[in-house]
Amino acid sequence: MQVFPQKIVNFAHMMTTENPYITQYPELMAGKTVLYCHGFASSGQSGTVTRLREVMPQAKVIAPDLPIHPTEAIDLLRNICQQEQPDLIIGTSMGGMYAEQLYGYDRICVNPALEMGETMKAHGMTGTQQFQNPRLDGVQEFYVDKPLIKEYKEQSEQRFLGVNDDERQHVWGLFGDQDDVVDTFGMFSAVYPQATHFHGEHRMNDKSFMHSVVPVIRWIDDNQNKRQRPIIYIGVESLSPCPLQKEREQKPLPSVQKAIRQLIEHYQVYFVAEDEATAQPWLTAYIGVPAWRHLVVTWRRDLLYGDYLISKRKEGDTMATLLEYGSDTFKTWDDIIEYFSRLGGQ
Repeated sequence: MQVFPQKIVNFAHMMTTENPYITQYPELMAGKTVLYCHGFASSGQSGTVTRLREVMPQAKVIAPDLPIHPTEAIDLLRNICQQEQPDLIIGTSMGGMYAEQLYGYDRICVNPALEMGETMKAHGMTGTQQFQNPRLDGVQEFYVDKPLIKEYKEQSEQRFLGVNDDERQHVWGLFGDQDDVVDTFGMFSAVYPQATHFHGEHRMNDKSFMHSVVPVIRWIDDNQNKRQRPIIYIGVESLSPCPLQKEREQKPLPSVQKAIRQLIEHYQVYFVAEDEATAQPWLTAYIGVPAWRHLVVTWRRDLLYGDYLISKRKEGDTMATLLEYGSDTFKTWDDIIEYFSRLGGQ
């Protein structure tokens, strides 16, 4: 099991940028190449590109200005892939459509516009359009007519043509639960099982990026590096003031979300409950993407094989080191954060 040096695992002193919502992770995708495919009327100088470079300062982030004509854009992206062999491709909206078609690579499709031609017609994306971000060629506007929309429709229809069982393991789909521009979750998830919703709109902001996209990047990076992080199991009853009940929701304790965000930086975190029907909707609502596929349903916590178990219940002998939430040693989640900070990622 890989152990993280203590000098870089200090929850209270993570390197941050001038943006208070963005945290830098020098080890994330370090030495690797990330290709970003931007959305319609955007460019390689978008805010998402800035976030990627701030969060992963040791990664090489390639973000070309995509041509307006889709065949030219996909050809450019395929040439870049052939030359650069990116370790990860991230595409948003229109770029998510392109990313899905770049087979053979790990890919994250965020709110992918898989029916781009229909989306353009539905939202009146015709006539003279302004680029939302500066382009390297200095062009500030472009024109959309019916032939161009037809080109996008034809390109959209190339979706899923190269999918096989191996591809399904290398593609992740993230869909904003407040996206009022594109909704292709059903279409996408019918082909790619690794698809989930995140709290956010069509256009990502710092919060949705950090809380939803970065955890998936970390999972991909760990898988590529064959990195095994120490495992923490968290009993869901320790996340809210009262045990979860079907008849009413209990909001998480104030420090819970902060603790989860910090713990997943250095540990593989799973949540434990006896009732999936109650626990999963709660975790989806309050924890979000970090809880996706990370719920363990069992009545026998003593059989959980891992490194740590955080539980509010009185547990018997366990295979993991027990941290009894609410005890004199771990009265609050701040006490738990401090405990793991001292461990240095072990």
